[in-house]
Amino acid sequence: MSEEARAFWTVAPGRGEIRSETLRTPLPGDVVVQALFSGVSRGTEALVFAGGVPRSEWARMRAPFQAGEFPGPVKYGYASVGRVCTPGELEGRAVFVLHPHQTRYVVPAPAVHQLPPNLPPERAVLAANLETALNGVWDARPHLGDRIAVIGAGTVGCLVAWLASRIPGCVVQLVDVNPARARIAQALGVPFSLPADAAPDADLVIHASGSPDGLNLAIGLAGFEARIVEMSWFGDRPATVQLGGAFHARRLAIVSSQVGHVAPAQRSRWSTHRRMQLALELLTESALDALVTGESEFDDLPVVMARLAAAPGETLCHRIRYQ
Repeated sequence: MSEEARAFWTVAPGRGEIRSETLRTPLPGDVVVQALFSGVSRGTEALVFAGGVPRSEWARMRAPFQAGEFPGPVKYGYASVGRVCTPGELEGRAVFVLHPHQTRYVVPAPAVHQLPPNLPPERAVLAANLETALNGVWDARPHLGDRIAVIGAGTVGCLVAWLASRIPGCVVQLVDVNPARARIAQALGVPFSLPADAAPDADLVIHASGSPDGLNLAIGLAGFEARIVEMSWFGDRPATVQLGGAFHARRLAIVSSQVGHVAPAQRSRWSTHRRMQLALELLTESALDALVTGESEFDDLPVVMARLAAAPGETLCHRIRYQ
């Protein structure tokens, strides 16, 4: 018999709604997942919700189980945690799936990632963000003892700083314009700085603020022949970058990082599945709970998404709970 589910759709830029749909009949090798939690990716999902994905990126920006097309109606998201309810080896297992916000769904079994036994499902909503941060650190190629500046204390920036701070000898500073982010940095064990107080002459700068001002600050903090890794995605917004001054004299390099492909240095040995499993294992650290700054019921998601897109305030990762 067919099963019914409910899913969140962006029906037009700035407007979302909950829609009912009939699940497809599972094929051999499929599993049915009952959602427990999902996470709202405040950066990318806000751009999608606002209709800010450039036409040139419509194909590349598709989420694994996206339905519909940009700018909408589109069912988008990639941070779902649930429990497998299909008879078999995975039945009853808590899993992470790169799936949109939906109460119940059918996916091929290889698409589910089993949670480690000591990872609470509530925290696992951070898995996609941590996978992005992990790939960004790989792209950055830090060395033992590096002075590292991470600009932007959003969810990804905080996770990047947390990962980098665990490299022996590295001195990491997390930089943000919002002094309230100092509390989050302290919970993660990472030194915090406002832009005016940030230490210059960094060996490596990782930018994740989503603001052109942050990228220009990265250029200012970078030392001679330093590497600047750009993790922000501006969508269809222009970004003015200051390439005058000492940019050329200091022989700086700006490189991009994007989670759609495994970082080149790891690509020959690491699959995206292996990368995600590592992210889930790293999430067993309870300090990361500080990055979940709010929670709402699934039925409230249309209002919540509009608020987060318009005025996110102090929000980092916002968790959605399914009854």
